[in-house]
Amino acid sequence: AVAHDLEEVRTATVMVTAHGTSERSLAATRARGLTVVEATCPLVRVAHRAIKALVRDGYHPVIIGQRNHVEVRGLTDDLDAFDVVLDDADVAILAPHPRLGVASQTTQSIDRVRHLVELIRQTFPDADVRFIDTVCRPTKDRQKAAHDLARQSDVVIVIGGANSNNTRELTVACRLSCASVHHVQTAAEIRPEWFRAARTVGITAGTSTPDDVIDRVEFRIRELSMAREEARTRGAVEVTR
Repeated sequence: AVAHDLEEVRTATVMVTAHGTSERSLAATRARGLTVVEATCPLVRVAHRAIKALVRDGYHPVIIGQRNHVEVRGLTDDLDAFDVVLDDADVAILAPHPRLGVASQTTQSIDRVRHLVELIRQTFPDADVRFIDTVCRPTKDRQKAAHDLARQSDVVIVIGGANSNNTRELTVACRLSCASVHHVQTAAEIRPEWFRAARTVGITAGTSTPDDVIDRVEFRIRELSMAREEARTRGAVEVTR
């Protein structure tokens, strides 16, 4: 079972997901006598250390990310003061501070992060703005690959959980280069009409999407391609991955 609050826990052992959590949350969990199994992604730990370093050095922390996302909550719950921004409007309402330390949720778009860091610098020209890049390398690589895939495809299918930030970011990245992009969680969500005019279909997936889910989506698309070929007696859709 997945618990979003300590009061929901009904087992003697609690596993922290890859998104991580705060030291306060860990301490409260252990104080109840529960066993904690840590599965926090090492790159999320890097982000935690970066933010601690910024605070230690006297910077007011600004986190680029989704305010209510579990990873962002973990990054900020130990902080006494902080701001979370995700777009230009959030930056516009930031209060001035002499020193601003900027880090980000690990799965944010690096292009968005760089844009917001520059906007913060422009908005507060007299402030000392220090940026630590905490977007993880796999996220950067996957987003670049998604851009490249989308440029070559008539349709792109992005596979991953509805609440997965890195999957959503992949979808956004693909839509910059392809007009027909669909985010699905399972093969059951695939719709035949998406591929009626398609010659090339690109498939990508969020980092935590199971291989068997990806395989079933790919099988379903190939199945639709074969059915179309039989019906129209012409070229099948090419599926790249």
